[in-house]
Amino acid sequence: MGVVAWLKSLFVLQLLIGFVFVVSGLIINFIQLCSCVLWPINKQLYRKINTRLSYSLWSQLVMLLEWWSGTECTLYTEKATVDKFGKEHVIIILNHNYEIDFLCGWTMCERYGVLGSSKVLAKHELLKVPLIGWTWYFLEIVFCKRKWEEDRETVFSGLNRLRDYPEYMWFLLYCEGTRFTEKKHQISMQVAESKGLPKLKYHLLPRTKGFTTTLQCLKGTVKAVYDVTLNFKDKQNPTLLGIVNGKKYKADMSIRRFAVEEIPDDEKECANWLHKLYQEKDALQEHYEKEGCFPGPTIKPKRRIWTLLNFLFWATLLLSPLINFAWDVFVSGSPLLIIGFMIFLIVASVAVRRLIGVTEVNKTGSSYGNTEAKKEN
Repeated sequence: MGVVAWLKSLFVLQLLIGFVFVVSGLIINFIQLCSCVLWPINKQLYRKINTRLSYSLWSQLVMLLEWWSGTECTLYTEKATVDKFGKEHVIIILNHNYEIDFLCGWTMCERYGVLGSSKVLAKHELLKVPLIGWTWYFLEIVFCKRKWEEDRETVFSGLNRLRDYPEYMWFLLYCEGTRFTEKKHQISMQVAESKGLPKLKYHLLPRTKGFTTTLQCLKGTVKAVYDVTLNFKDKQNPTLLGIVNGKKYKADMSIRRFAVEEIPDDEKECANWLHKLYQEKDALQEHYEKEGCFPGPTIKPKRRIWTLLNFLFWATLLLSPLINFAWDVFVSGSPLLIIGFMIFLIVASVAVRRLIGVTEVNKTGSSYGNTEAKKEN
């Protein structure tokens, strides 16, 4: 193990990075709360401010991926498609197989200038997660309980509200509804068999309602759908904890662009289009399994320095007083102060670990196979 790798594995450094993320996030959330007074006065100014505030928080996670772990991302797509990145409102369809798939999506958002305005159709439970859910609330993220009878009004109103969003946005959809595991896959394929649909090998059966509703509500605003299929070299199974430990991964992303005009308007035909798309995604994964790469030309977009500069700003602002305080505590020799500070460190480490736990595959649930899941497709 080299010196740099050893330093990255040190718990104290990881804790300091977590401290910067958590405290800066709380500061950003407070500023976002204060910005709410602008909503009735100037809605678009409120949105532009919150776009930049969210960038300041999310780019710290992107910094971990790009600069701390050095993870590389290669795109398999045409240059004509890349030339449109960051220049139009789009819906992103991404497979949901890995703990850091959202980070790989975010790093592409960052490199093409849409990280702060990126959106997602998120499960309602995430609204309660500090920093993540709170920041998304101020960003007008659409939350759903994955029960269409309860979500219908909320989803329609949330999506329609985004039609006049001033910044170019990438709206991410995990059409599979939950992260892939073998157990979920077995249940999902039972549902596919009962519906007379072709079975998938590397994906869960897509839930069509979220996609058809999003496309219907944002039509006229969204210009295209980007189909993104993600995989990792050498059968790597990346984790957020691995990123925090400085482990380097190599991500490959196949990206295909479909103009909205190419997708059927009729809800049933649109749902069939999505099912066909997932059959094509499955074929892409099969190709990757055999060849170790996706078909087509490759492009490696360069990482930008802004994520690193943003983190260094927050680290300078927050770590200096923390280190001075820690020094004063230990110099004082007061057992009460020292014990109190140690308890603070323990609480902070537990909080950071809980945030990481949100991404872990074994912590995610699935409703495939139950009555609600069948109603949604």
